[in-house]
Amino acid sequence: MVRVTVSIIRFGGSNCDRDAERALAHLDIDAEIVWHEDGLPENTTGIVLPGGFSYGDYLRAGAMAARSPIMAEVREAAADGTPVLGVCNGAQVGCESGLTEGAFTTNESARFQCEHVYLRVERDDTPWTAAYEEGDVIEVPIAHGEGRYEIDDDRLAELEDEGRVLFRYCDADGETGPDANPNGSKHNVAGVLGEREHVAVLMPHPERATLPDVGGTDGQGVLRGFETAVTGAE
Repeated sequence: MVRVTVSIIRFGGSNCDRDAERALAHLDIDAEIVWHEDGLPENTTGIVLPGGFSYGDYLRAGAMAARSPIMAEVREAAADGTPVLGVCNGAQVGCESGLTEGAFTTNESARFQCEHVYLRVERDDTPWTAAYEEGDVIEVPIAHGEGRYEIDDDRLAELEDEGRVLFRYCDADGETGPDANPNGSKHNVAGVLGEREHVAVLMPHPERATLPDVGGTDGQGVLRGFETAVTGAE
């Protein structure tokens, strides 16, 4: 079996790279933090774009990091089948760099929000959701000021039809709606897939819901996606 080695890309302003490294280590998944100027290591079999505030969120959140030369390598790796997961600021970078569609912009509240939320699993046949059942409700943290998912209505309808919505914000019973939407994201979208299922971005933090002593374990299944994607490709 191929050993999974996840490269966690650190940009100036990243602050969740160590969280991701520790969470993956807890799951016995090899991971290393990679400074963006050094390029992807040759042994990379998975990539995390971590949370934080790359380049201070100047211009737009994720816009400057998306133009780092390493992102060309990330796009090439993704095209070759390497699993890529963007979390929070990494989700913004993923959208800005064209790995996924849409954009994340200022919360409807115009405030930074740090709280636990519920997510409904929309599909269970992707690497990132294979540990769950469709319709499962998981609890994970959010910590963002620009987490509202926006996209053209017609294109969102196409993404829905294509099954590329991965998670939605919901209440504890799995019901979606304005009261269960922490940031005003269209259709309560919390995470989406790229053109292929091994690429995903989500605004909530699964790495902060992986270690039992610091916030529950509901996010473990998302990070297990690196193993699932590689195993499924063998």
